[in-house]
Amino acid sequence: MVSRLSWLLGVGASFLWCFASASASEPAAVAKEVGRLLTEEIQAKSPAAPLVDDSTFLRRAHLDLVGEIPKPGEATAFLIDPATDKRAQLIEKLLADPRFGRNWGRYYRDVIMYRKTEERAAIIQASLQDYLIKSFNENKPWSQIATEMITAEGDALEKGECGLIVAQQGQPEEVVAEISRIFMGVQIQCAQCHDHPWDRWKREEFHELAAFFPRVASRVILTPDNRTVTVTATDFTFARGRPGNNAMRFRGTTEHYMSDLMNPESRGTLMKPVLFATGDELSTGVKDAERRGKLAEWITKKDNTYFSQAFVNRIWGELCGEGFYEPLDDIGPDRECSAPKTMEYLAQEFANADYDVKWLFRTIMQTELYQRQCRARRNPEELPFQANVAQRLRADVVLDNLYSVLGIKAAEETPTGYMALRGNARNTRAIFNAVFGYDPSQRRDEVLGSIPQSLDLMNSPPLQSGLSGKTIFTDLGRTLTRVRNDSAMVDELYLGTLGREPSDKERSTCLAYVKEVGNRVEAFEDLQWSLINSTEFLYRN
Repeated sequence: MVSRLSWLLGVGASFLWCFASASASEPAAVAKEVGRLLTEEIQAKSPAAPLVDDSTFLRRAHLDLVGEIPKPGEATAFLIDPATDKRAQLIEKLLADPRFGRNWGRYYRDVIMYRKTEERAAIIQASLQDYLIKSFNENKPWSQIATEMITAEGDALEKGECGLIVAQQGQPEEVVAEISRIFMGVQIQCAQCHDHPWDRWKREEFHELAAFFPRVASRVILTPDNRTVTVTATDFTFARGRPGNNAMRFRGTTEHYMSDLMNPESRGTLMKPVLFATGDELSTGVKDAERRGKLAEWITKKDNTYFSQAFVNRIWGELCGEGFYEPLDDIGPDRECSAPKTMEYLAQEFANADYDVKWLFRTIMQTELYQRQCRARRNPEELPFQANVAQRLRADVVLDNLYSVLGIKAAEETPTGYMALRGNARNTRAIFNAVFGYDPSQRRDEVLGSIPQSLDLMNSPPLQSGLSGKTIFTDLGRTLTRVRNDSAMVDELYLGTLGREPSDKERSTCLAYVKEVGNRVEAFEDLQWSLINSTEFLYRN
């Protein structure tokens, strides 16, 4: 009886602990604690920015989660909704929208592809993007995505998870440098030829990491009638004692050797696989599947805080405009964190949530910081996290919003492949990304506009045809026919282009311009053009 009672009490205690733990990890509760920790860590001498109004929150949430501004009907419905939890409801709705995966799949496509060393990797960009889109929409844990990319093998045109390895030519040194940067936020690549110049990593630690990947190879074959991209892993021993060569990447090598800088012609030092972040190690001679499987396991385990902090830092920076560490992919131990207690807490809760990607978005977007008004990017001497910071929109987001605003049906885009490498002019998105794109790991204060971007927005033929108000075959033409009141037409333009209603001053200025021009169609064409070319259209505020 006593034994049974003890068992019941134990079960009850476990149940209560699990319930309390689950409650503590609810996004709203974690968001509140994040706010408390930020206040504790950063003693502001001036008041933080106030919270945004519903209209600004609506546009910000739409751009951040699905990459498009809300439709006028969505904006009106949200603004008149009396529910006190409508912001949380909106977040849930957008996380369930298929465009969420599309938006963030494209984002991580760029994270991987902007640092590629294999130019021909453009051929697998579509499959990589499709894999990421599907993974984010299914809310696949970040640890699973990392594992699948680290252990990937097969036809890269079909298996997008091979994209990271193909992008780095299957070279062990290049692949592990990107794995470290993307999944742990540690820029260990500078230790390849010498001890890291401004971090604690040693050259041996870099090559111990590369020793997880010697048996992996990537092969890209492009001919006018054939495309082959494969990632292979081979466990073998060289015949007749023939030594392995780190540079022979069509089939990989048995082991990884760190070159002797004083004697480059020598074979170098045999390295065993060791993960610098945790100290976990394998012996030489271990098969590829175990090497990469163990590497993925050790990188993603919950006591490797680099893994959770790297993802938290990147998503926090994208949503709030500034990371705990900057740049977003450099959180090494010798870097300064703006709010270490807050970062450690949020990263631990993310790990406790089993690396649930959508959980993290829910949590950050319910913090007061995320919902504060935007201010200009701070100077180094100013305090961090007093306001959200405006973000320049990525190329894909700008193009999608142009399509949406102008009512242009996106043409069937040429798959990113052999013809894209030959400069296929029909691939509108690829061309647009070449002009407007930027590395998402780049510091935002280094992302600037350019003259080609301005010229493209001012004069490109697709834009000019979409801006015509003289025909019912464009959204502007149909709206001008349907909305005969000029004041209402101004409201329609602002809602449809910027996702908000105009201020009284903006409305009166626009109406005065329409009157001055004397031609209603031409005046509203000019107004639409000016809104598309405004800073507000190109930024998320």
